[in-house]
Amino acid sequence: MAVKQLTVLIENKAGKLSEIVKRISDAGVNIRAMCIADSSDCGILRLIVSDLEKAQTALKGDTIMSAVEVLAVKMTDKAGSLSEILTVLDKAGINIDYMYAFTSPDLNAYVVLRVGDNASAEKVLRDNGVEMLDKI
Repeated sequence: MAVKQLTVLIENKAGKLSEIVKRISDAGVNIRAMCIADSSDCGILRLIVSDLEKAQTALKGDTIMSAVEVLAVKMTDKAGSLSEILTVLDKAGINIDYMYAFTSPDLNAYVVLRVGDNASAEKVLRDNGVEMLDKI
């Protein structure tokens, strides 16, 4: 099952990331996963949060944001786990738009995937024994 990811465009300027994170934390929202990429004009901040609606409310105003569905995939924290998942998707002809990963103290690793067709990707992954998360 897909999870909701919040994407926020932020000005590529000192202090802006700190401001966004503070507004989210002041709203009582926990950041579960995060990735930031930059361009010359802005940063693209991708977040999985404990409460999407509260985070969106906290960032309303001058912030450009959107919510999209992504896949959260559980894998073992060992060499080759990500390669196996990517091979399954590649064999099914599923393109990955972007991804980011994180590990947890439970000795598992997780990867967040943005693909063109979540349902197809989820089916092929589940059919190959890959565990999906419905929340992070």
